[in-house]
Amino acid sequence: MATETQESAKLTQLAHENPDEIEVAAGREREQLEGWIPALATEAEIREALEKAFDYRGDITITKKDGLQVVGYLFDRRRGDSLADSFVRVIPSNEKTRVNIAYSEIAALAFSGRDTAAGKTFEAWVKKYWDKKAAGERNIQIEPEKLD
Repeated sequence: MATETQESAKLTQLAHENPDEIEVAAGREREQLEGWIPALATEAEIREALEKAFDYRGDITITKKDGLQVVGYLFDRRRGDSLADSFVRVIPSNEKTRVNIAYSEIAALAFSGRDTAAGKTFEAWVKKYWDKKAAGERNIQIEPEKLD
C-alpha cells in the first residue's frame, strides 16, 4: 500500500502526462496450458503452477499424496507462509461441494479440462465478424459458444 507521500508524488507526476497516453495498460500474454502437467519438484514450482491453475478457465486434476484424484475447477487459493498453511479450493466436476486441499498434500497437477477462455478475445470476435461480412453474409450475429 502506498504512503501519502508516495501517492502525492505519483499524482504530481501524472498531472504532467497526457491522459490518452497513460490509459493504456499492457496486456498479459496467455499461455497454452491445456494438457500441461507441470513438474512440482520445489516449493516455488508448486506455488507457480497453482497460480496458473487459478487463472485457468478449465478443469484441473489434482492427485493427492494419498492417491486420491480430484477433478474440478480451482476457484480460490489461500497462500500461507508454508505449503501446509496454503490451500486451494476446488469445486469437483462430479459434485457441488467445495474441497480444500493443502499445497503440501498435492503430489501432481494436470490441466486436464478444455480451456473455455482460449481464443475468446475481443480481437477474435471482431475477426469472425469481418470474415462473415467479407463472405457476404447479412444480419450477422456472432453467438456465444454453447457451454458443455
